[in-house]
Amino acid sequence: MLDEARQRTQTLQSRMREQSIELAIFTDESSIAYLAGFWGYLGVEFGRPSMLLVPADATPTIITPLMETEMVSAMTWVESIISWEDSGQRSWHRLLGAEIRKHLGETSEAIWIERQNIPALVRNYLDESFSGAALSDISPVLGAMRMIKSPLEIEIMQQAGQIAGAMMTAAHQSLHAGAHEYESALAVIDAGTRAAAGFLTASGWERFVSPMIHNLQILQSGRDSSMVHRRASVKTYERGDPVYFCFCNMAQFKQYKLGFDRMFHIGDISDAASAVQQAAIDAQQAAIAAIRPGVAAEDIAAAANAVYQQRGYETGYRTGRSIGVAYLEAPELKAGDTTILQPGMTFAVDGGISIDGELAGRIGDSIVVTKTGCDYLTDYRREIMVTAS
Repeated sequence: MLDEARQRTQTLQSRMREQSIELAIFTDESSIAYLAGFWGYLGVEFGRPSMLLVPADATPTIITPLMETEMVSAMTWVESIISWEDSGQRSWHRLLGAEIRKHLGETSEAIWIERQNIPALVRNYLDESFSGAALSDISPVLGAMRMIKSPLEIEIMQQAGQIAGAMMTAAHQSLHAGAHEYESALAVIDAGTRAAAGFLTASGWERFVSPMIHNLQILQSGRDSSMVHRRASVKTYERGDPVYFCFCNMAQFKQYKLGFDRMFHIGDISDAASAVQQAAIDAQQAAIAAIRPGVAAEDIAAAANAVYQQRGYETGYRTGRSIGVAYLEAPELKAGDTTILQPGMTFAVDGGISIDGELAGRIGDSIVVTKTGCDYLTDYRREIMVTAS
């Protein structure tokens, strides 16, 4: 894992030299994990930023809070680690400024940052202290590298898919009239944590990887089934209720994040709900059938949208998104994205529609593009599912 992270950084530095980029500053957790191999669990949310500085022609440096330094040192291949303190001469502002001037001099013309993801407190410091420097965006350079996943990355995502399958099985088994939404969430957390633990050891780099599936379960049931991204509540399931599980912020392992969704029905399903759910399933399957190298991303969305239109439904914003160490990467499966698919790209491919806030159809899987088509990273029944009670 760390050897591959080192190689990625070296590739990035080569691309930086080709584009005359002298220094890039990474502040996004997923980017730092991708390049340096480490991540924290509480960081900038508490006003404690960690930063990875990558010069084109020198070794990278990590600037991190003193309390994080021991763990960071054990997780990363980067040897230059600078600890910052809350007060005195070793504030992160002073240390960051000194590192920038060391590489760029006193009159920096351009500092390359992740413009869309940089924390406000770091951006404000750069605006105030380096007002003469243009803040350029390094994200497209790194994003182009992240589009194609390595065999190791795909292996980790396959493991994440197995974990997600255990979670969905537990979700399905938790459903019956009289049960509560939060009970399903607890079942998912337990199953996911136990499955993730089965892939880990207590030695080396892996000893820092938590198996805990700890995010709040996205779950909607009954009349709330079209409220996308609502969290599990104390609501009781009733016969006939649709129940929608989304694992988009839970199906992850070693920082790799998948998309995975299923809808179930408690004991019964109406003809109208069945028609909507079947349309979502058929649209998703049409999209997946169209995935192969050489096809444009927007053509995958068009295949799904054709199904919706044939059934008399309006089409959605997008059919899928690229996945990896971030929840959303490039490209996206939507109209206007002309990126050509290549082997090694990974996507969450969704089928989803809502009708007047009363009916909803949902399904989602993660896939990897192969030389001839695609393979599933997630797997569970792709059909209308009605529980026994």
